[in-house]
Amino acid sequence: MKRLIILLCVLLPLGAMAQSSKIAYVNSQEVLMAMPELTSYKSEMSKVEADYKKELSQMQDEFKKKYADYIAQRDSLTQNIRLRREQDIQDIQQRINNFMQVAQQDSQKKASELMQPIQDKVREAIQAVGKEKGYTVIITPEALLYTGSDAVDATSFVKAKLGLK
Repeated sequence: MKRLIILLCVLLPLGAMAQSSKIAYVNSQEVLMAMPELTSYKSEMSKVEADYKKELSQMQDEFKKKYADYIAQRDSLTQNIRLRREQDIQDIQQRINNFMQVAQQDSQKKASELMQPIQDKVREAIQAVGKEKGYTVIITPEALLYTGSDAVDATSFVKAKLGLK
């Protein structure tokens, strides 16, 4: 009986605290997709990708031309020249492979650099809304497991804070 009373004494304050908590959730992806900065992000990333594709295309054209020339002249070349041209073709192929790896890494780095300020702006707006509305906890989709009927959808407040529709 003593244990039951002690357990109730411990659990009752926790229940009271839980009742006074204000919980909200924000669909941060929805907010992010509505931000005008996302348009400039997409535009900049398209430009970066187009530049890499153009460079890759030039390298592939060089490879195709040298390979076609090699195939056309292969039988008439001396062994020394043939080996040198084969090595040139292999070097070009290696440069293409290296370029593709570096381009992918650079694109990912650029995407992170461009996206970080946008994500920071959303995060700051979520925090400001939390303070203004007095929410104890705001959950985003990355951490959203369950939304009960008591949770408030604060997405519209965050959009309003950012001046979005």
